[in-house]
Amino acid sequence: MTFNLHLNDEYFALVKSGHKTIEMRLLDEKRRAYKVGDYLIFTHAEHENLKLKVKIKAIHKFKNFSELYKNLDNAKLGYLPNQKADPHDMENFYPLSEQNKFGVVGIEFELV
Repeated sequence: MTFNLHLNDEYFALVKSGHKTIEMRLLDEKRRAYKVGDYLIFTHAEHENLKLKVKIKAIHKFKNFSELYKNLDNAKLGYLPNQKADPHDMENFYPLSEQNKFGVVGIEFELV
């Protein structure tokens, strides 16, 4: 199957460059349907004509982003060597109450 996701400019560029190979999301009902071998189409949030197609290689499930950050490679999450990887950054997108309710997922992928 193929699923569509939007990415802000910074994250779209990191995926395009091959630096970011794990997308972090809430493990809601929509994400529970993802399987290894499925495809994701990342659409640039500001430029709908810019798209990247990736294939899911692995799905990493955790209780919250703190656990995810402890167990996955920060570089694959899109952090540069000089950046501090802080799971609290994800609270800008997903409040702790939602993380605790649904859990979170790291979707590992490769560009195709």
